Amino acid sequence: MLRYWTAGESHGKALLALIDGFPAGLLIDEAAINVELVRRQGGYGRGKRQQLEVDNVDVLTGVWQGKTIGSPIALQVINRDYKLERLKDLERPRPGHADLTGAIKHLGSIRGILERASARETAVRVAAGMLAKQLLAQFGIDTIGYVTELGGVAIETPSGSLAEHRRLRDESEIYCLAPEQNQKFIDLIDQTAEQGDTLGGVIEVRVEGLPIGLGTHAQWDRKLDGRLAQAVMAVQAIKGVEIGMGFQAARLPGSLVHDPIHHDPARTHEPSLGYTRPSNHAGGLEGGMTNGQPLVIRAAKKPIATLRKPLESINWETKQPQKAQYERSDVCAVPAASVIIEAVVAFEVAAALVDKFGGDSLLEMKARYDLYLEMARKA
Repeated sequence: MLRYWTAGESHGKALLALIDGFPAGLLIDEAAINVELVRRQGGYGRGKRQQLEVDNVDVLTGVWQGKTIGSPIALQVINRDYKLERLKDLERPRPGHADLTGAIKHLGSIRGILERASARETAVRVAAGMLAKQLLAQFGIDTIGYVTELGGVAIETPSGSLAEHRRLRDESEIYCLAPEQNQKFIDLIDQTAEQGDTLGGVIEVRVEGLPIGLGTHAQWDRKLDGRLAQAVMAVQAIKGVEIGMGFQAARLPGSLVHDPIHHDPARTHEPSLGYTRPSNHAGGLEGGMTNGQPLVIRAAKKPIATLRKPLESINWETKQPQKAQYERSDVCAVPAASVIIEAVVAFEVAAALVDKFGGDSLLEMKARYDLYLEMARKA
């Protein structure tokens, strides 16, 4: 089983991810992980902290001569803005944060909650996910995340290959596939900042090159769509997840929802084994398993809850009405969230790949993968 845990606080010394079950034999590209860490810090609308931090991953364990060796991998991202011991507690909980509920649950301080609940923790989730992405690449599986809606304004997703989409996304300051609309959204973010408010949005992740059969129909907690939904919903500020057509599927008759099945003998060499669909309303998943079509998953991110023009709250000690406290924050972190969602999706897909083909070594996984496709073509 491929899995990971994280540790660390927003203003603590470091953030850590411990990855267990990663196969031996993968040559790690740390520079590629660092590129994604930098992208996570970018995107228009971020706050001043991103100017202080320059995130880099350190691979502490589980590697010899640059290759994974099958033992637990420890990833570290140093917090250059380390100052936790000097920070005071908050007196006024912020609506929309874990401040109040966490402090009550743990019978402790607000500071003790917000430091761990902070989205700063996602830096090592990105590192873990991008390590998993390198594993997926060995099997021809590729992922991309991008913004499809910001501040209630939808952004059209053009047709094209994943490589073309990546080029468009990388030209955009808000990580969308319509870089020509950048200025419109930059102006919207600037106007929102002037009002002391924040913006949310919608992120889409697409995964291509998937074989049929990752995941399972047999147990509810191992279905890949369920695992993906949990991973995405567990990212800070995500309030909704949909796969494929998503909620729209509940509003249409079945004839307009389900994807007809065709077969093209000329494409049997592909991971889809030649099974094609004229549509992909299912988003690449049926019965908790991949069906050979691209995986498409979307996440709804609420606006950041730390407002420069704060909402009503109370004083934690006196319980008297006061405005919520302000901590340094972003106006819009939707672009950054697209990097995070792509990472957690990549990790869950990699975990399903390891479940299906074994995780002791990359060499063994590839042999089993090839044998499976050969056998499936004859089924």
